[in-house]
Amino acid sequence: MADANGMVTGVDFICIPTQNFDAAVDFYENTLGLEKSKQWGQMHGQEFENGTVTIAVMESAQFGLDFSPHSLPIAFQVDDVEASRKELESKGIEFAADTLDSGVCHMAHFRDPDGNVLMLHHRYAAKDASPGDGTNEETQKAVQEAAQAESS
Repeated sequence: MADANGMVTGVDFICIPTQNFDAAVDFYENTLGLEKSKQWGQMHGQEFENGTVTIAVMESAQFGLDFSPHSLPIAFQVDDVEASRKELESKGIEFAADTLDSGVCHMAHFRDPDGNVLMLHHRYAAKDASPGDGTNEETQKAVQEAAQAESS
């Protein structure tokens, strides 16, 4: 919600560019398991729901736009990053690196068929916690374990 001086009241949807609409729809629906909602008439635009923000897959050329994949990730919230990662790997998805532990969350980066960067994400620390701030025991323990792993 915007403050008294702002005009923006929320985010209706975010767009993910594609060059191959059918492959992108298949990926987001069948590989990631997102729920299809609105199709944009005859245009190659398809919305997907995930419970927090609508994802709109758009074939860039149909809207007069040059295609360029997202280089920064869209973070998809999951309950268990490792379990979700294994499920996606079983479907042929390759991850850029090992799962990361920031001290407040786990994350694993991968790409969709068009090269858009995506992320599996799970925040295990309190919303107001920062890496290494010691605001809760779980965060502090995770930071210490990560530091020990790096030094050995």
